[in-house]
Amino acid sequence: GLHRIQDADANLQSMAGDPHQRRQLVEILPALLEAIERTADPDQALNHWERWLASGVSRSAVLEYLRSAPSMVDLVSAIFGNSDSLAFTLVRDPLLLYWLAQQNVLSTAPTRAGMERTIRHSLESVTATELKLDALRRFRRREMLRIGVRDLLRLADVVETTASLSDLASVLIDAAYRIVDSDLRARHGIPMHQNRQGRLVETGFTVIAMGKLGGHELNYSSDVDVLYVCESNEGETRPFSSGRTRVKGPALRGLSNEEYFEILARELTKALTAQTHEGYVYRVDLRLRAEGSVGQLTRSLDDYAKYYRTRGQVWERLALLKAWPIAGSQEIGKSFIRLVRPFVLAPSSKPLDVTERLEVVEEVRSVKERIDEKMAERGHEQRNVKLGVGGIREIEFLVQTIQVLAGQRMPRILGRGTLDSLVRLQKAGILSKKQQTDLTRAYKFLRDVEHKLQMVHDLQTHALPGQQKELERCAIRMGYDRADRPIAVKQFQADLAAHTTLVHDIFRSVFDMANTSSILKKTFQLIE
Repeated sequence: GLHRIQDADANLQSMAGDPHQRRQLVEILPALLEAIERTADPDQALNHWERWLASGVSRSAVLEYLRSAPSMVDLVSAIFGNSDSLAFTLVRDPLLLYWLAQQNVLSTAPTRAGMERTIRHSLESVTATELKLDALRRFRRREMLRIGVRDLLRLADVVETTASLSDLASVLIDAAYRIVDSDLRARHGIPMHQNRQGRLVETGFTVIAMGKLGGHELNYSSDVDVLYVCESNEGETRPFSSGRTRVKGPALRGLSNEEYFEILARELTKALTAQTHEGYVYRVDLRLRAEGSVGQLTRSLDDYAKYYRTRGQVWERLALLKAWPIAGSQEIGKSFIRLVRPFVLAPSSKPLDVTERLEVVEEVRSVKERIDEKMAERGHEQRNVKLGVGGIREIEFLVQTIQVLAGQRMPRILGRGTLDSLVRLQKAGILSKKQQTDLTRAYKFLRDVEHKLQMVHDLQTHALPGQQKELERCAIRMGYDRADRPIAVKQFQADLAAHTTLVHDIFRSVFDMANTSSILKKTFQLIE
């Protein structure tokens, strides 16, 4: 319950307002206090209630509405007592309360098509580039509120939540790309090159999602890992398209394609990451590109083909399993996926022998060992649900290693998402039904924990808090019994330990005992 009684009294006095509003508040107060009692942090919930009622809304109108719609008292309290970041969204845009109450806003998951329609409509009457980007920032804030509330109220499970977060990111990145590209074309013309038939054609560009976005399993506070790929570095911008429709506007300053797409990548990244009074769209991580942080931002298809053929590493093969086009030209995006597939599944022309297969396993194991060392330095081996012992990364490494080893001979095991891939591996006979079930349950549980950690402050964190009080709050957000919070924490920790132990046992059976691993034995038998 409430611990800071004096602060709570001050909150309530401030919320009361004039005598009429005080009477209105009294009518909903029992329900409000009962509702915040059910949240992770009742004291913080009351703080947010005070801020919200002081945020410029018509206090009398809101209190009257809440009296007539008691379920909204529960909903607002759930937001305010479980997530500061969602609370700040509602305090900033208090009228979003009425949007949340609309039919189907919370009862059904947002769809990609629906989000695309809404964005198109919101941009129709806006001409300035920066105002368009601010519209995207507002849209993200609103949709993150919807997705977060559906998660908190258990109206959506982990799979649906990650899918919604991924769709939102894909839609926003594509919209930002179109805004930035349109602006650049108006200034520099349309990038064009000669195709193999000698015809002058427009040069395509695509944004390839990697990591959790590529796998359609994004977090609340993930960076978005992307690659920028153009069709060709040859050619230059011209004041007409392939249909010879001239670009309107002042005299254009032509650029080589290489210059154009490098500027496009830089401007798109800036559009997504820039913080304005409306917030930001996404943090962008470009380090998975060729040559990492020192490489060009945009590479052509030919450049990527050469890079992976001559310099690609095992970790890049694993990373590219999740690659997927989300913005720009789908045709170029699919060309990229086809281009990297031989590198991912069979970087040499001849099949790997057993020794070479075990070298791949050993290389992945060494990557995990380096991660383990970093976790140990921070004291996070047992606290980090992503990178720690028995964490999410161990499940991902297990799945991706088997896919790299066997995917060429058994394409049916290839899936971008972790859960889908686990099903595929079980159906192929590589994982037992129990292993697949255990890993699936563990993955969902760990991703749920990760979400509940990140939604509090919209921070990219994966480590459980060290303080007992914060652990209690995490357990309550996860849905454990709030009647006895210390017992809730013990049950949460027991479940966490059970899941991570199962994951780590399976992981070790492959990577620490590769020569005797039953999973690897089945894998090798199936591809020989």
